[in-house]
Amino acid sequence: MKVGGLRDERWLLPPGVDEVLPPHARQLEMMRRRVLDIFHRWGYELVLPPLLEYLESLLNGPGAPLDLQTFKVIDQESGRLMGVRADMTPQVARIDAFHHEPSQGPSRLCYLGTVLHAQPDPFFGSRSPLQLGAELYGHSGVASDVEVMALMVATLEAVGVPNIHLDLGHFGVYRALVAELGLDASVADAVFAALQRKAPDEIAHALSGWPGETRAVEWMTRLAGLNGDRSVLDDVSQAFPDAPCELERSVDEIARLSDAFSARCPHIPLHFDLGELRGYSYHGGPVFAAFVPGVGTEVARGGRYDQTDEPFGRPRPATGFSADLRLLMTLADPPPSSEGDKAIFAPVSEDPELGRTVDRLRAKGERVVEELLGQAEGADRATCDRRLERDGAAWKIVPLDSE
Repeated sequence: MKVGGLRDERWLLPPGVDEVLPPHARQLEMMRRRVLDIFHRWGYELVLPPLLEYLESLLNGPGAPLDLQTFKVIDQESGRLMGVRADMTPQVARIDAFHHEPSQGPSRLCYLGTVLHAQPDPFFGSRSPLQLGAELYGHSGVASDVEVMALMVATLEAVGVPNIHLDLGHFGVYRALVAELGLDASVADAVFAALQRKAPDEIAHALSGWPGETRAVEWMTRLAGLNGDRSVLDDVSQAFPDAPCELERSVDEIARLSDAFSARCPHIPLHFDLGELRGYSYHGGPVFAAFVPGVGTEVARGGRYDQTDEPFGRPRPATGFSADLRLLMTLADPPPSSEGDKAIFAPVSEDPELGRTVDRLRAKGERVVEELLGQAEGADRATCDRRLERDGAAWKIVPLDSE
């Protein structure tokens, strides 16, 4: 906005914080309803976690890696430090831990709401994404991972995301190698970051001077390159001939998972990347992400994060996925339906029958825009394609161009 020929900085939004205007706001809302309907039909119950929580709760357990992404404020009531949620998954884990009876077996929870990031996130793009997600608690088998992956695909297809491809990985492979090499936490974190960037030089630098450096660099560099079709799983034994049994168990799990998922969703191409550690460090098992051609980052991601509820006194297996609804809207093909966006124009009139006609039309689901006395814009500006016209004592609908 310019005031007196100068740009007025007061009205600028912070970088990465966006607003949604017509007609996109309505399109986004229609997609939101479609997503929640999908979750409901799959048996997932909607929860609405608070935007703010006390920091010790928000960053406990699975929320710990989100410290740098969390905006922090002082609660004026208690003087305690609070945080604005940067990810809803840890909040939903807390809800499951405190509000679900163990005897009830698996629980399925879903959510959709705005989160706020202190720093830009390559996955979300925006610092204020509209995060959607679904979590399945209380089951540790391949079947629950397959269900969540299939739900992720169904959600993307329901909002019109085309040409979906899935990547599969497993945190257990990386963690088995870290344990075998005896890497301490700081070195493991540096290697973790380098693996996410597929950067061999950074891997070597992170392991520089570590006892057994040659073997460690060789293993982690091989891990970064283990990607491709399903034959990659057969290459693991050759890449790590003396690897621990835990690595073999992880590879066997991802093989069984891919077979079961392909049987359920045979139209979705699978790609394997054992060095892919996307997501948050609370993941501990299979991880998966959806990609579409021409988009440089994943459009949805998820995985297993068993023991997430342990800090709340109730260790419990869990798996889930999340995405940014705003990003999905930009990818939708065909775009969200605009059916019902056009309206009927009701002219100014003192006839009480006009008001009753407008009420009846709206009750039937029609969109009616009423002219206001003295308004400058007519029906065209109001996005109307029809108008009400007096026909004796009644009012009838006629095309706008019939005048």
